[in-house]
Amino acid sequence: MTSIDIPGYRPGTWVLDPSHSEVTFSVRHMMISKVRGTFGVKNATLIAPENPLEAKVEASVDVTSVDTNDEGRDAHLRSADFFDTENFPTMEFISTGARVKGDELFVDGDLTIRGITKPVSFELDFGGFGTDPYGNYKAGASAKTVINREDFGLTWNAALETGGVLVGKDITINLDLQGALQQD
Repeated sequence: MTSIDIPGYRPGTWVLDPSHSEVTFSVRHMMISKVRGTFGVKNATLIAPENPLEAKVEASVDVTSVDTNDEGRDAHLRSADFFDTENFPTMEFISTGARVKGDELFVDGDLTIRGITKPVSFELDFGGFGTDPYGNYKAGASAKTVINREDFGLTWNAALETGGVLVGKDITINLDLQGALQQD
């Protein structure tokens, strides 16, 4: 498919509304439960041409803002064992394309964590468009991907006496985003 029709779609430059957007993640802990956390979104811009499948996205996440509701764990995540935020304070995403597969829409791109860049695909769930009470034209969407953290140099772990490891390899990343069309 080379083009799609999205009712309400408007070409232009769209900028993320950080007060209505969130980046969350989850990972297996001790192989029996999940730990969840959030990151603050620094910025994101979508350049939307006439054909939505040709749109370009660039986004930056503030890794220093990691919050798992445990200050000790958050400090460990910021350390060189994990994100090494002193040297790599952001996580970056640059899209390389969009595609439709069956009934699903995917945004493909390059994700950079700890200076390591790998291709990823986010499955997009488009929420729609609307005008807020201040006249701003907004769009909302959710997206999800699963990455292997070790592919990005996040290899720290600890063996458990009962077998297995403390931290799972697969990280689920969820995006809940709202953006505003910039006025000329």
